[in-house]
Amino acid sequence: MLFVSLSPSPFLPLKCSTMYFIGALALRHTARCWAARCTMSTVISGNKTSLQVRERLKRDVDKMGTQFPGFRPGLVVLQVGDREDSNLYISMKLKAAAEIGINANHIRLPKTATEAEVLHSITEVNENPAIHGLIVQLPLDSIHPMDTERVTNAVSPGKDVDGLTSINAGKLSRGDLGDCFIPCTPNGCMELIRQTGLSVAGKRAVVIGRSKIVGAPMHDLLLWSHATVTTCHSKTADLAAEVGRADILVVGAGKAEMVKGEWVKKGAVVIDCGINHIPDSSKASGKRVVGDVHYPSAKKRAGFITPVPGGVGPMTVAMLMENTVQSAKRFLQTYRPQRWNITYTKLSVKTPVPSDTMTWRSCSPKPITQLAREIGLLSTEVDVSGKTKAKVQLDVIKRLQNHPDGKYVVVTGITPTPLGEGKRTIALGLAQALGAHLNLNALTCVRQPTHGLDFGIRGGAIGGGYSQAIPMEEVNLHLSGDIQAVTAASRLVADAVEACLFYESKQTDRDLYDRLVPLNEGQRKFSPIQLRRLKRLEIEKTDPATLTDEEMTRFARLDIEPEASIWGRGLDTKNHGQSPMEKRWTRTVPVASEIMAILSLANGLEDMRQRLAKIVVTTNRSGKPITTEDLGISGVLAVLLRDAIKPNLIQTLEGTPVLVHTSPFADIAHGNPSVLADKIALKLVGPAGFVVTEAGYGADIGLEKFFNIKCRSSGLRPQVVVLVVTVHGLKLHGGGPMVVAGQPHPKEYKEESIPLLEKGCSHLRRQVQNCRAFGIPVVVAVNAFKTDTNAELDLVCRHGKLAGAFDAVRCSPWAEGGAGAVELGEAVQQAAEEPSQFRFLYDAELPITDKIRTVAMEMYGADDVELLPEARRKVDLYTERGYANLPICMAKTPLSLSHDPERKGVPTGFVLPIQDIGVNVGAGYLYPLVNVMDRSTLVPSKSHLPDSQVQSWHQLHNSPSRIKMENFQYQKRRDVPLYVRAVFFHFCLPATLYTVSGHSPTSLLPGTRDRP
Repeated sequence: MLFVSLSPSPFLPLKCSTMYFIGALALRHTARCWAARCTMSTVISGNKTSLQVRERLKRDVDKMGTQFPGFRPGLVVLQVGDREDSNLYISMKLKAAAEIGINANHIRLPKTATEAEVLHSITEVNENPAIHGLIVQLPLDSIHPMDTERVTNAVSPGKDVDGLTSINAGKLSRGDLGDCFIPCTPNGCMELIRQTGLSVAGKRAVVIGRSKIVGAPMHDLLLWSHATVTTCHSKTADLAAEVGRADILVVGAGKAEMVKGEWVKKGAVVIDCGINHIPDSSKASGKRVVGDVHYPSAKKRAGFITPVPGGVGPMTVAMLMENTVQSAKRFLQTYRPQRWNITYTKLSVKTPVPSDTMTWRSCSPKPITQLAREIGLLSTEVDVSGKTKAKVQLDVIKRLQNHPDGKYVVVTGITPTPLGEGKRTIALGLAQALGAHLNLNALTCVRQPTHGLDFGIRGGAIGGGYSQAIPMEEVNLHLSGDIQAVTAASRLVADAVEACLFYESKQTDRDLYDRLVPLNEGQRKFSPIQLRRLKRLEIEKTDPATLTDEEMTRFARLDIEPEASIWGRGLDTKNHGQSPMEKRWTRTVPVASEIMAILSLANGLEDMRQRLAKIVVTTNRSGKPITTEDLGISGVLAVLLRDAIKPNLIQTLEGTPVLVHTSPFADIAHGNPSVLADKIALKLVGPAGFVVTEAGYGADIGLEKFFNIKCRSSGLRPQVVVLVVTVHGLKLHGGGPMVVAGQPHPKEYKEESIPLLEKGCSHLRRQVQNCRAFGIPVVVAVNAFKTDTNAELDLVCRHGKLAGAFDAVRCSPWAEGGAGAVELGEAVQQAAEEPSQFRFLYDAELPITDKIRTVAMEMYGADDVELLPEARRKVDLYTERGYANLPICMAKTPLSLSHDPERKGVPTGFVLPIQDIGVNVGAGYLYPLVNVMDRSTLVPSKSHLPDSQVQSWHQLHNSPSRIKMENFQYQKRRDVPLYVRAVFFHFCLPATLYTVSGHSPTSLLPGTRDRP
């Protein structure tokens, strides 16, 4: 009979831990006499057995490292407080882990730590894939109340190597021994029993004690080893009789020598888990360690017995290491080096392809929390908004700063038709192919679709067909409010200038100073932003009382020129304010605002704040620039944008991740997704993964700005350029008739026309040349339409290769999803391995005119540039102010390589006129205006306000599981200017939604239009 005694004493963890470091006697034989007959009692050495276990574990860890180079099991010991006994036990665990080869770390929280802080630390360890075991050292030595049960149950069951969570305990009680972690002391007891060679099956076992740490799990282990088990405790009647029937006895009652030798059945296996101290004058300490069994008398009757010390104690640490290694083995069963453990959504492709709305609603997107976890984001690094979108915290960059970046791919296109070339559709399809079909980590970074003015229909979308990001409607509406935040910030700047003008016109210098530096409890104090202004004014003082009258005037009065109009008031769907003071402001949409460009180019929160502080808002009467820092609002601008700076995480139809962030125009701004989105993505995908980002409009505009502006700011260098081209686009550049949004395509685009296409391929060759100018391999992606013939597609591919592209392949992600871009994905993989030598188009230190001329001649094919008088004046002004070393952001039509949108193909023999030059000091570039643009009026002649109608929320709620907005569509417009893209808008009121009836919300978007 087996007898196990477990102590319910609250000091049991302390007692068990003490056994970790107490030396054990060597395995030996002792004589004993039973009824005048001598027999031998075997002492089971825990030290010897634990050494054997550790040597075996060390071999297992070495084998893991051989199979997966660089891999080591990870263990964390979490401690609250600084108890000396806990420190000693932890040091023993760390030493044992180091000897085996386990990467063990000690996290010590102060005694002041709250339960919430402890739970937060546990969550971080739970989500760290490099950690396979987590021990919460008990007791929790905090000055605050702690729910020990709640804390221990917060440990992930898969990392609970102590085996203390309710889930592991429940699995053990049900007999699921292969799917749980067994508490270390009972597991060590079972290992010692196995050392005797005795078969547990069919034996009678007695366990004294029912604690959660030893008694209860020991009972379950013996039971599922097919023993007949009796658990005894303080209420058990005739304990001696129960003990006398035990073939196997396990004792852990926490009472010194409570089990007498005469109780023990002859030949029984006795496992003593107790640790007690009794007085002993012969010892230097005045006490000695004994177990719960009277060892001298018990060893005369037992067949096998464990000593105290040197029995169960050493086995507890060994079994802790055993569980950690076992956890690592389970992890490696699904581990793929440098690969996400991600599930993809299988598409059910239909022919013909349904509308974009019907396509995305036919799929079931993964919960965004699942997607975040699959790509390696911690729960603390995402701010979830609903089930399908989340903000990504910038802390992830710091956590992964030492991780290598992935492969960087930028998608651009030829000079587009009014319907676009489908760059975003190709970008999303390429990521779906790389991820869902080629089993690589792949993440797409795209810009956010933009709102137009007064419900206009300008802007992009989010792909189309079976290559789109979802939830489509939310992305095409407000998503997470980033554009609205930029709008608010833009208005704040204008309001601050107006307020300054008003107060300076009404108050004296002293009154202004008193308002800026008010008395507070009899003292004045400069704020940090005011101290920076003093430094710029070369006033080396920090005490407000020491400023002279002249210095107070310089500090308090900006002396803004009332007629100056540099900053544009931000708009969304309404023009606010028509007072005489406000009428002097230009109207600027948020996506054309410098604030949007800053948000896109910033490398972090502090970098954004510094850039915002450099924004030149207006000038004073002397013509000197006035910045937001002078107005004292750079800090509050950063506060307004603190959430907008975080990228938005969504997914494609096939479940690959997408980061949507910022939406700067590609004409007046640089037209690329944010630097931060790209940096986060590159860290997440790892060195074998791919990040697919986009560059707006054609390669001559968006790609040139991507390299010369964005790459200068970010320090990132792409490995591959993907150039998107369509047969329709090349036919247009070959002299085909104009394509008008909303009208049927002319027959030339529906029928095979090799001569027309052959002529248009000259434009393809020019754009390949533009791409190769930066020293990066180019892959041409031919976006196939159903009306394209094989001969036409083959012709385009052949010309792409002849132009110098690494490869040219046809693809059809709109109709097939990622499966339609697999060949493109394979070509991109191969191109990424090619050696490249990245180079900028020009040196930023060149004079302004030379940089403009370089872009015009190298990218557009101009013979020269002509600076008109205002542009020449700005060159001199900006050179004098120190802006000459900024890169160039050309503002020109996207519909031609030249400045004339009607000239298609490869225009020659033209001089590029530069009418004016502006500067975005905060964003960090100069923008020459080739075509003078009104940044607020690029809207259709008729908005969709008359077509809007109200539907109640309940009318739209057709499913108990999610909102289905079947009528969330809008009507195609036939009076849209050629440069306009369609976008879907709504205006929200409580319990109502404005919707527009008609066709698919994205049917006019690049890559998502109805196929002819």
